[in-house]
Amino acid sequence: MKAITLLGSTGSIGTQTLDIVRECPDQFRVVGLAAGRNATLFAQQIREFRPEIAAICDESQLTAVQEAIADLDKPPILLAGEAAIAEVARYGDAEAVVTGIVGCAGLMPTIAAITAGKDIALANKETLIAGGPVVLPLVQQHGVKLLPADSEHSAIFQCLQGVPEGGLRRILLTASGGAFRDLPVEKLATVKVADALKHPNWTMGRKITIDSATLMNKGLEVIEAHFLFGLDYDFIEIVIHPQSIIHSLIELQDTSVLAQLGLPDMRLPLLYALSYPERIPTSWERLNLLKCGDLTFRAPDHKKYPCMQLAYAAGRAGGSMPAVLNAANEQAVDLFLREQIAFLDIPRLIETVCDRHHPHNRSQPTLEDIIEADRWARQEVLAAQEKLPQAATVA
Repeated sequence: MKAITLLGSTGSIGTQTLDIVRECPDQFRVVGLAAGRNATLFAQQIREFRPEIAAICDESQLTAVQEAIADLDKPPILLAGEAAIAEVARYGDAEAVVTGIVGCAGLMPTIAAITAGKDIALANKETLIAGGPVVLPLVQQHGVKLLPADSEHSAIFQCLQGVPEGGLRRILLTASGGAFRDLPVEKLATVKVADALKHPNWTMGRKITIDSATLMNKGLEVIEAHFLFGLDYDFIEIVIHPQSIIHSLIELQDTSVLAQLGLPDMRLPLLYALSYPERIPTSWERLNLLKCGDLTFRAPDHKKYPCMQLAYAAGRAGGSMPAVLNAANEQAVDLFLREQIAFLDIPRLIETVCDRHHPHNRSQPTLEDIIEADRWARQEVLAAQEKLPQAATVA
């Protein structure tokens, strides 16, 4: 049995990872669990999976968790606070750590796991987007595997199996187009939070669903693909694929194009990251091409999705600029979700903050540079929010 630790256990990635453990009880055992603030669900997970260590980030929820598991004959080591998440990440004999924490908050626990010699099933793209120049050397130094666990990068990774070094020419990242895929760009000024959260294909957390609506998620995935697979940004492209059956494609030097297909279900890439290079049988629904209908593709509308170009520009700028882009996006999306700005204010704020940033240590920023850039960008978004035209903001 493979020993695993799960960070972000009560979120979308976390609950689907635990579905895999239920599906394959003879393949995986849970050593550690870490969650944000959902004490009720977290306590249920502890009772079911009996980890050796568990931590909840929100310290105010610690007592609730303690009371909910007080009758266990062998309770886990129970911790609380941000530092406790890193303790769980580095703990014990876990071979792999699933990083399902949303946003840049996942960076430090991921680094803790890497330095403890754990393989990483990477479901937190911000780890590489913000921290790639720091994280990748640590992966090499400690000899661990960094395996993509999101659908697009898993698809690329799967397609690359057996491709010789130098054989990859181009990456095609597929995108559903999000909630506003078929909405005229002129109507985006009046869309609401509830509209943006209606993803046509995937069930995801609130933040990433908004990122899908702006297509920032795909821009961030371009940066992640650059770090994971080493291609220049000129050879990483985005294509709208409304059906979300083809999860991404690669083009090889001889013009052959390989694609990975599957139903829109995050459990498959998560399972592959945990079981690689094995293929574990499951009872999940199989893809039936005869029921899929047409598979269609189109170019993304740059006017509708300005966040894409912001991401490409930040990736090419390098240094701490991707960290600024990511932090500015997280802060702007949070303001939108709290209905403090309009949907189109998200790219406005991100562009304003990126324009103000002058990346230090362009080739190799330190961890301190990245943390400072993240902090600075969030403050700058809040400052820029105050200067938004009144007509652009939410009343």
